[in-house]
Amino acid sequence: MIVRKGENLFWTLPFLGWVVFVTLLIACKEDTNNKTNNFPKEISYNLHVRPILSENCFTCHGPDANKREAGLRLDKEDEAYAALAESPGEHAIVPGDPNASMVYVRMISENPEEKMPPTSSNLKLSDYQIKLIEKWINEGAVYEPHWAFVPPKKSELPEVGNTEWVKNELDFFVLEKMEQAGLAPSPMADDLTLLRRLYIDITGLPPAPADLEAVEKGTLELGKTIDKLFKSSAYGEKMAVSWMDVSRYADSHGYQDDYYRTQWPWRDWVIHAFNENMPYDQFITWQLAGDLLPDASMEQILATGFNRNHKITEESGAIDEEYRVMYAIDRTNTLGKAMLGITLECAQCHDHKYDPFSQKEYFQTYAFFNNIAEWGIEEASPGFSKKSPAKYPLMEISETTAKEVLQFINMPDSASRVSRLMTGMDKGTNYNSLLNEANVLKVAVMGDLDSIRSTFILERGEYDAHGEKVEPGVPASILPYPEDLPKNRLGLTKWLFDMNNPLTARVYVNRLWQEIFGIGLVDTPGDFGLQGNLPSNQALLDWLAVDFIESGWDIQYLLKKIFLSATYQQSSGVSEENYKKDPDNRFLARFPRRRLKAEEIRDLVLATSGLLNDEVGGPSVKTYQPEGLWEAATSGRGNLSKFQLDTGKYLYRRGLYTFIKRTVPPPNMMLFDASNRDACEVERLKTSTPLQALVMMNDPVVLEASRVYAGRLLKKSSNTEVSVESAFYSILGRKPDESERSILNSHFETFLEEYNKDKSKAVKILDVGKFPHNDDIPVPVHAALMQVITLIYNLEAAITKA
Repeated sequence: MIVRKGENLFWTLPFLGWVVFVTLLIACKEDTNNKTNNFPKEISYNLHVRPILSENCFTCHGPDANKREAGLRLDKEDEAYAALAESPGEHAIVPGDPNASMVYVRMISENPEEKMPPTSSNLKLSDYQIKLIEKWINEGAVYEPHWAFVPPKKSELPEVGNTEWVKNELDFFVLEKMEQAGLAPSPMADDLTLLRRLYIDITGLPPAPADLEAVEKGTLELGKTIDKLFKSSAYGEKMAVSWMDVSRYADSHGYQDDYYRTQWPWRDWVIHAFNENMPYDQFITWQLAGDLLPDASMEQILATGFNRNHKITEESGAIDEEYRVMYAIDRTNTLGKAMLGITLECAQCHDHKYDPFSQKEYFQTYAFFNNIAEWGIEEASPGFSKKSPAKYPLMEISETTAKEVLQFINMPDSASRVSRLMTGMDKGTNYNSLLNEANVLKVAVMGDLDSIRSTFILERGEYDAHGEKVEPGVPASILPYPEDLPKNRLGLTKWLFDMNNPLTARVYVNRLWQEIFGIGLVDTPGDFGLQGNLPSNQALLDWLAVDFIESGWDIQYLLKKIFLSATYQQSSGVSEENYKKDPDNRFLARFPRRRLKAEEIRDLVLATSGLLNDEVGGPSVKTYQPEGLWEAATSGRGNLSKFQLDTGKYLYRRGLYTFIKRTVPPPNMMLFDASNRDACEVERLKTSTPLQALVMMNDPVVLEASRVYAGRLLKKSSNTEVSVESAFYSILGRKPDESERSILNSHFETFLEEYNKDKSKAVKILDVGKFPHNDDIPVPVHAALMQVITLIYNLEAAITKA
């Protein structure tokens, strides 16, 4: 038989097509069978039905009255059961009878004009979802209140098989879910791993070699170590990092001119509050309403700087009222996301499409923040925007006040303050205005008008489209506002911390869990509403929330409870079987590996190299960044139009203190997913990109730290093998194994051979950073060890908490 070229391919392609088709058909059938096999015995509205309706139906048949079609509302049972407005003889849902329920009938209809969701929506229900709806109706179509809007309760500790594993209450809840999923806990982490994990979680810094050696010689006393770290001032700095994201803290006003602002004393207060272990209810009350407390102290008023951290315009052509409204809206949205974990901002222009929040309730909440004695733009004279580092209302802090009253503020001398304020300014009207203010430190804080400003619903959210007049209030579906509370920000904080408020404790507990484990028990930390994801372990979240309240809102108590659990102390190692069953580690059968935050990476590099300036508080610092970034993105006006690198010890401060200019945030931190601080942020993105590797290989911070660390090690010992092992031990928190030791020493010899041949290369490599050079060390040896230390900093394990 003669086979022509291409004939095999001609006959093979159709055959392969059929094979692929049949394979896919079988796979689809198997998938359907698997879903049928996993079909729940009892249908829960919250777990199974509401997510389907919320995703596919509530846009047209949900809380938003303005967009509601056919007068049908499906998120409330009484309206879903009622006779249809356009077909009085029919009902959307008839409990126990799917075929009489028009919701189900429309879902299975073949008529494109009747089928729901309509084809124009580009939404389509799967057969599995339709069967869930059918079974739910058959079982009585029982509605349940949204889990997050019901106050949490402490349930009984569940029964588990492996009782020897548990160390405290939260382990019972975690282990129950594990065992239900057919998983077993990972072994306990070794002491060195656990020590490094604790240091990073509590202080944001790695343990010193002396701390590692002490544990190696003895045993890790976990409780005592935790208490010791809580007493470190570094604890407050670590906790402040995430709160800066929540509070949208920055060192400039934002918008086009983006002038310098002096809000850093408020940051000093946050660090102080965490180090004092201020109860969470007091921490929030002071920030939202410290100025309204009886006989408010300077510290309580300073705390209200939280709600003056938003962007502020200084553009002369801006409309005052437009921007004043924007500031109040920002505070309203921040309250929703930061304290309540809800998407309140979605009700600014219309009723919320998914959650039971009306536009009226949005502006009732907004009313609490609409009485601040502020301007949208401060005018010193017509057409001239007053450029000031703090906007009214503000407080003035003198050096005497800092020394005698607000002792936690790290106040630089007046000459230093003037220098920071006036840098890059050309002489003129703004220069003179700033110079007059430079002698006293000014911080924007909260303060109400003497009279009450009227609040209206703003139609479509437009600042000048006044609708119905409203009084201060809150979304009643969360918790009605008690009549005995004052209708001001202080009353609002009492509502927030009412024992029946279902959200406040849950939201903060969830964020602390997220800080430690990388993902919250609710993995949508800014949305506990109907579109947010359900908790992976609601019983655990609720137990911790109630326990947190019962502790007196004690943050360190909650953290210690988590740290002392068997769940936290597990190894991050995972078996192939466990990984297949739970690739995302939602059942916590292992400790999650997590890359360090941008600030933590900087802190680790500086701390291990010995460069870290551990001074607490004070103004932000401008560290290394590529030349010309600020200049390329400036209007040409203002005291931040030109970048001026800080000098001396200020170059080596913790990441928390890195200067954040809103229009050009620090690029190396942004590449590692830091917030640009434009708005409240409760969760950072988690990316992994080639640019991050390039930063670690080329950032002057890393290279300078490697140079300085290499010099210090060589000055201490001329034995380079000892130096390599010391660096590895300090950076990774463990000693290298034989393979790692051999690879690193081999790299050192390769670098050394290259630099001995061409000393100019070594000189060029060492020419990085502002820290003084050590000329006593042979240049080729110094450069070779520097390169090896840079390599160690670039290991995945170096910048990973495991």
